[in-house]
Amino acid sequence: MSRRPDIQYAWNGDVAIAYQVVGDGPRDLLILSGYLSNVEWLWHWERSAAFLERLASTSRLILMDRRGTGLSDRFGPDQAPSLEDAIDDIRSVLDAAGSIRAHVLAMWDGSFAAMMLGATHSDRVASLALYSSSRRGTGDEPHEWGDNEWEAALADIRATWGTRAGTIRRLRWQQPSTLASRDDVDNIITLCRLSASPSSAIAMLEVHRRTDVSSILPAIRVPTLVMHRLGDASEDIEAGREVARRIPGARFLELEGEDVLPWFGDTPAFIAALEAHLDGEAPDEGERVLGTVLFTDIVNSTATAAELGDTRWAQVLAEHDDLARDAISRHRGRFVESRGDGLLAVFDGPARAVRCAEALVAAVRPLGLEVRAGCHTGELELASGQAQGLAVHIGARVASLAGPSEVLVSSTVRDLTAGSGLRFDEAGEHELKGVPERWRLYRLGAT
Repeated sequence: MSRRPDIQYAWNGDVAIAYQVVGDGPRDLLILSGYLSNVEWLWHWERSAAFLERLASTSRLILMDRRGTGLSDRFGPDQAPSLEDAIDDIRSVLDAAGSIRAHVLAMWDGSFAAMMLGATHSDRVASLALYSSSRRGTGDEPHEWGDNEWEAALADIRATWGTRAGTIRRLRWQQPSTLASRDDVDNIITLCRLSASPSSAIAMLEVHRRTDVSSILPAIRVPTLVMHRLGDASEDIEAGREVARRIPGARFLELEGEDVLPWFGDTPAFIAALEAHLDGEAPDEGERVLGTVLFTDIVNSTATAAELGDTRWAQVLAEHDDLARDAISRHRGRFVESRGDGLLAVFDGPARAVRCAEALVAAVRPLGLEVRAGCHTGELELASGQAQGLAVHIGARVASLAGPSEVLVSSTVRDLTAGSGLRFDEAGEHELKGVPERWRLYRLGAT
C-alpha cells in the first residue's frame, strides 16, 4: 500500500471512536481487536501491515480502536466501557463507514463484543469469525483463568506495562516466535505503549475478567467460524472449543502454532480459513466442524418387509426416503446417507435437527411406519460427503435407545436448544456402547 489510510472519527454521543476504511472489495469486513490496538501504528509495522493489506485486497476493510485504546477517546480509572457501550461504539463506526451489514473478525477480548453484536444485532452482522476467544473471563474449569492467575497478571501489568523486560517476559509464553527478531520485539513494545496506558489496560482487563457471555451464545444465529491455535497459552484451545459448542451451527478450526498474533506463524492458513468462511465455501475435505447428527431407524423393519413383500416394501422405502429428504431440506439439513431402513443427516443447528426428527416421525405414519430418532451435537469430520468422528457414533447409539415414534437427544443437544421452544423430559443416564463415560439423555416432549 503506497500510503497509510486516513484516520476518521465516528461519534457515539460525545465519545469519538477512531476508524479507517481500506480497500473496495465486494464485502465489508470489520476487525475488532482487544485492548492491544492502534490502527495508525499497525501500518508502520511491516508484518501487521502486510496482514491487513491481504485482507483489504478481497474486502472493504473497516478497522477501529475500541474506546480506551489507540486513537479513540480514553477514559479515567474505573470507567472502562461496558459491553453495551462497546456495541453502541461499533454501530456508530458502521454507520459512519456506510456499512449496512459487515462480516466481523474479532480477536482476543474483542470477541465478547462481537458475540454480543451477533446475538443482539444480527441485521448488522453477515458472519462472525472469532480468534483466540472464550465465553467468560473467569471460571472454574481446568482450562479457564482463576482469580489467582488474574491477580498475578494484573499485578504484572501494573508493574511492567510497556517496559522491555516485562514485555519480553510475556512474549515468551504468548508470542514466542517474536523473540527471534529485535525489530518485532520493539514493534510490540511500541504497540503496547500506544494502545493503552497501564490503568486503561488494567480497567479493560478487569471488565474482561468479570464478563460471561455464555447465556447469549445460543442466541447467535449468524454463520460463525471459531479459530484457535493449538499452543495458544494466553487462552487455552478448550476455551475456543467451548465457544464453538455453544453457538448453534458454529464451525471450529484448530490451527497449528503458539503465537497469539495472527500475522505470525502460519498466517496463510489463517487467511485461507477466514476467506473461505467469508466466501461461504463448503468445508474442505477432512475439516472439523461442529454439527448435529440425526439418525433415524424404521421400527420392526424386518417384520414389516416380510409382511409387505419385496415389491411393496421397496415402494414404501422409496416413499420414506422422499419424505425424509423433503423434511431434511425444509429444516436446512444435509442428507448424508441412507442406511437401508434408516438414514443419517447433518444439521448446522441442533433445534433444526430435532424439529426435523419430529416432522419425520409424523410424516411416515400414513405409510404404516414408525421410526425412532436420535440427535447429538459435536465435532465432525466431513470428507467426501461423509460424516465421521465420535459425534457420529454417539448419535447412532442415542438413536438405538429410542422407542417407536420417539426422539431422543443427548444432553449436549438439550443444552444448546434453550429458548427454542422445544421441551425435553428426562430419559436417564445411559452407557453408550463404545463411547466413554455415561450420558444423560432426554426425550422430546409435546410442544
